Parts: sequence; structure tokens; C-alpha cells
Amino acid sequence: MRTAYSVETVRAAERELMARLPEGALMQRAAAGLAAACAELLGRVYGSRVVLLVGSGDNGGDALYAGARLARRGAGVTAVLLSPERVHAAGLAALRRAGGRVTGTDGAEELIGRADLVVDGIVGIGGKGGLRPEAAPLAEAAARARAAVVAVDLPSGVDADTGEVRGAAVRADLTVTFGTHKPGLLVDPAREHAGSVRLVDIGLTLPEPAELEALQHADVARLLPSPSAESDKYRRGVVGIAAGSARYPGAAVLAVSGALRGGAGAVRYVGPAGGAVLARFPETLVSDRGPRKAGRVQAWVVGPGAGDDAETVAEVVGTDVPVLIDADGLRLADREAVRARRAPTLMTPHAGEAAALLGVAREEVEGARLAAVRELAGRYRATVLLKGSTTLVADPAGGTAVRVNATGTPWLATAGSGDVLSGLTGSLLAAGLSARDAGSVGAYLHGLAGRLASRGTPAAATDVASSLPDAWRDVTATA
Repeated sequence: MRTAYSVETVRAAERELMARLPEGALMQRAAAGLAAACAELLGRVYGSRVVLLVGSGDNGGDALYAGARLARRGAGVTAVLLSPERVHAAGLAALRRAGGRVTGTDGAEELIGRADLVVDGIVGIGGKGGLRPEAAPLAEAAARARAAVVAVDLPSGVDADTGEVRGAAVRADLTVTFGTHKPGLLVDPAREHAGSVRLVDIGLTLPEPAELEALQHADVARLLPSPSAESDKYRRGVVGIAAGSARYPGAAVLAVSGALRGGAGAVRYVGPAGGAVLARFPETLVSDRGPRKAGRVQAWVVGPGAGDDAETVAEVVGTDVPVLIDADGLRLADREAVRARRAPTLMTPHAGEAAALLGVAREEVEGARLAAVRELAGRYRATVLLKGSTTLVADPAGGTAVRVNATGTPWLATAGSGDVLSGLTGSLLAAGLSARDAGSVGAYLHGLAGRLASRGTPAAATDVASSLPDAWRDVTATA
């Protein structure tokens, strides 16, 4: 599992470690890891042209010490100082001793254009807002150049704690981060600026829980439901799907397709699309008598393609089993009824739906996704899965890390994909997973299935559903 910690937590851990180490030892550890990553990216260090973009403080010091190591291996290293009066003095001296050159910002764009590698050491993890006016042209020059761009700890101009990008920011090919991931490296829009991320262990001792965590194959494999020899279809869990309408029967079919592949033993469908569901999936238990008379279930999914059927949504929200609310259900559900639920609730909005629930513009949610998912979870007293390029899962109570998932592909942005995710995740709920685990595992498998279905080409929601067994096998086989 990958974990990410806030700037405050990281700095506290660094202070504790530095108190036990010789002066400068921690920075040397970071610089050694940074230099090794740069050398690996260059391939051939001797004769290469390296430009360091150096701001004030420790971030610039890391870049300078790493540049000195590359210079000693024969690279031509030039440090561009954005704040000469506040530069890290010891790091600058080390670079000069190693034969590195130093210059100001005049002519820096031309240097960047000729470089093989640009190292972004402009702003550290404490930076807020976008780049300052004197730094923005250098970031733009790096984006235009043929050189690879390596960010020190995180790309300058992004917010380490929130993943927000408020103005100009560096776009890196590789980010070398120290001690732990920072939330901004895992959450969009900042994640898009980070490129590949390489973690360098510098010996920090960090508390639990983390701010964010990202499941890996082994974590998901441990959470997947697995039947025992004594299991029958009812012991494995029954998921109810209340979805679809005369206008949107396909949403019901797609939600059922995800549910059938999510680990529950049986799927009950309630709604007007029973004929379409049975024609595609004859194993589904279909009822037209409403959720209360459909039979016993361990979890409900309500909302995909529901149109204006507020009565069914209210009936499901009023049950005492775990409920996943998606799509039209998010619009139709009585908000006080959602808050009053005693059984687990999982809400699965995309950015537009989240904006409507919060009463803000969609752009506000997209620009501050971590803040939005936390606010939603707290306001509605529900676990919230915020869909997007990185999916976030937050619990209403404090004390647990927000889960982040990036297994998906842009090809998942297709009609019906969210219905498949809802059915899959609801099935995991019925199989016994908590709302947080069901949302996290569902997003992970759904994203992986999207990759397997598309392999770089367009894929329909039905293709994603069909690839879920392959995703499940991939997780369990390689964990």
C-alpha cells in the first residue's frame, strides 16, 4: 500500500530525524537519491547538459547537492538561481567545487532549450498557489524543451496537501519524492503534473493513519470476498439493484452486469427493465413488486437510470441494510433521510453531481477534489466515492485515510461505465465488505477492467463489465 502524509506531518518527522543525525546528513540522503534517479533517466551522465532551477531553501539545496554529484560524474551542470540572496549556501558551494556553473535568470530559457535534463528545485512542499511571475517562464520553457524534467519532492506550483494547482506549475516527467508520498502526488489535478513518481527512503518514522492511501494488488486481494466450502448463494450475499426506467433500461442491464461479477451469490433486480435484464442475464432474480417485497438482500444499489422515480429511491434509502446511491438517486434522495440512516451508506457522485450536492460550481470540485470528497462525507454522514481520473473514497468519521485509486484509463469516460461500477461495488457490499473497502476495491477492479478492455482503444461499458473477471484474476494471481 502506498501512503501519503501532510506537509506538517512530514516536517515533524524530519525534525525528529535530523535531531539524531549529523548536520546536513538528511539532505545528503535526499540528494543521493535524486542524483541516482537523474542519472538513470539520462542513461549516459558524462557529457550530458543539466540545468538546475534553484529556488530558496532546502528544495533548492537538494537540487544543488544532486547537481554536484552529477557534475563529478562528468555532466555539464548549470544552476539557475531564482533567489541568489537566499540560495542554500552549502549546496551552492558543493556545486561550484564539483565544477558546476552558476547563473541568474537572464538567458535561462536558452539554457533550458539546450539541456538534456532540467531539475525543478524552485519551490518545496510548503509552496502555496502557482509559481511566481519570475519562475513561470522557466516552467514554460521546460515544457517546450526536449529535455526530461525531474521535480524535487513535488512539481513546483502544486499544493502538496490538497493536489490543487492554482496558477502556473511545472510539468515533470519524473518526480523524486523523499520519505513518503505527498497527497498532491496522488490526487488530480496535481498528479497530472508529477509524471512518474519515485520514492526515496530517507529514514522517516511516520504515524498512523496516513492522510491518503492507495491500495495495491496485494491489498485488494486480501479484501476480495472468497466463498468457503459451506457457502451457498445466500451466504455469499444477495445484492438488490433498483435501477433503470422506461427511458433508461440499459442502466439496469449494466448495473446488473457489474453486480453479477462482484462476488455476491445472487442479484435481485427491481424495476421496469426486468424484461431487458432477463434477456441478457437470465440468472437474475427479477421482481416488479418494489424493493420492500423483492425478498431479502444484504445491500441495495439505487439510482442508475432511475429517471424521476423518487418513490423507489426513498424506499431503498429507508431500509436498514447498506445502500449505494448513484446517478439519479443522488438527485432524488431526501438529504435528511440520507443523513439519518443507521446502516452504511455509500454515495458515488462524479464531479458534476458532487457540485450539485455541495451547492458549488463543478470547477470548484474538480480543482479541489480532496476537499470536496471530505466535505461530502462529513455533510451527508456517508462514505463517498468521488469518481474521476483519480477516484477518492472518504469515510464520514475522522481517523481513517482517504483512499485514492488511479487504476483507471480515460477510456472509462463512456456512457454506462458508472452503472457497471455501481453494480460491482454494491455486490461487494452485499458480500460483506465495509462501505470504504467496497468502494475502494470496486474502483480498483473497475479501473483495471477498463484498462484490460481498452488497451489504448475505445471500450464500451459492456466491454468493461466483461473484463471484470480478468481484472479479478489479475489481482489474485499477482498479489
